[in-house]
Amino acid sequence: MRALAWLLAVFVAAVALALFGRLNEGLVLLVWPPWRVELSLLLAVLALAAAFALLYAAASLLSHTLALPAKVSAYRERRKRERAQLALAAALQTYFEGRYARAEKEAALAWEAGAAPGVAALVAARAAHQLREFERRDRWLERASEAGEALHAATLLSQAELLLEERDFAGARNALTSLHGAGPKHIAGARMLLHAERGARNWEEVLRLANTLGKRGAISAALATEYRVQAEIELLARAAGDRDALAARWRRIAAEDRAHPRVAAAAARHAARAGDIELAREIIERSLAADWSPALVALYGELPAGEAQAREREAQARIERAERWLPAHANDPQLLAALGRLCAAAELWGKAERYLEASVSFEDSRAARLDLAQLAEREGRAAQAQAHFRRAAELP
Repeated sequence: MRALAWLLAVFVAAVALALFGRLNEGLVLLVWPPWRVELSLLLAVLALAAAFALLYAAASLLSHTLALPAKVSAYRERRKRERAQLALAAALQTYFEGRYARAEKEAALAWEAGAAPGVAALVAARAAHQLREFERRDRWLERASEAGEALHAATLLSQAELLLEERDFAGARNALTSLHGAGPKHIAGARMLLHAERGARNWEEVLRLANTLGKRGAISAALATEYRVQAEIELLARAAGDRDALAARWRRIAAEDRAHPRVAAAAARHAARAGDIELAREIIERSLAADWSPALVALYGELPAGEAQAREREAQARIERAERWLPAHANDPQLLAALGRLCAAAELWGKAERYLEASVSFEDSRAARLDLAQLAEREGRAAQAQAHFRRAAELP
């Protein structure tokens, strides 16, 4: 359509010039002594137009000729950037496909071509890590760190993640602590720091980070609880050799974690070994009041009797406390077995046997059978004792 419009314009111009030439008889006189030239006005106009067109074409050709090196250089640079971008995209694709050798090669091409060199170096570092080429990985990380401040956080987080996979917890922690804001404000860094501190067995920091991340919703409540419980159990074990230190450590534990059966069981065991039977009993009783746990009930029945002068009174108090739990947990074999052991410790032999028999009627267990065998042996019932021993040997 545009070609037809141009063709019509040319015809119109030709007609206009022809009419102008017929109606106009003007002359153009050119004098350059000793020469003199006369031209019709139409011819002069056509000559000027032709001269202008030739000069314009010559100027354009010269301009294009002079600009050609720059255009060729720009074209080559553009093609280089395009190839680099394609190499970076190929590196990312092959990395996610698990073709790590190819990914490192493509990332190296992208890095050499200057297409996001920092990102390319990080991709190459991750690929080299998967290939277990740790020296190459570290060199790529160094190149990534040279990419500038904009890639500082990404480089340190990548380094920490790779070191965590290698179980280099100290190195990962150093990388994360050098990252500005690697704490509550930097969730990804704080999560990795939690794993690093856990691997390094720095339980105070594990406890702090688990609390912080749990409150911020950065990790699930169940996972935060699990980390806190593990940290509290390990910290209790460290204080287990000192009775006063153990009591102080127990008082520092949050009420929510004190009620957790695993924490309470660990604290009670350490307190019993340290000779603080009163603290062990208090820990178990308070934990059971908050959350019933058969394992804690079993531990309650296994606690030593305490000082000789208070042994009878303490045994009776523990039996009475355990019997107050019976209405709500009458069918709990662990509670019944614990009562049997407590009664046996108080030399209430008949009562102990009844509780132990009730326990095995709900759930047969090796421990209860052995207790019954010992009671039968004590009373001279050898055949019955042997039957209990044989049954205990059959149980897992």
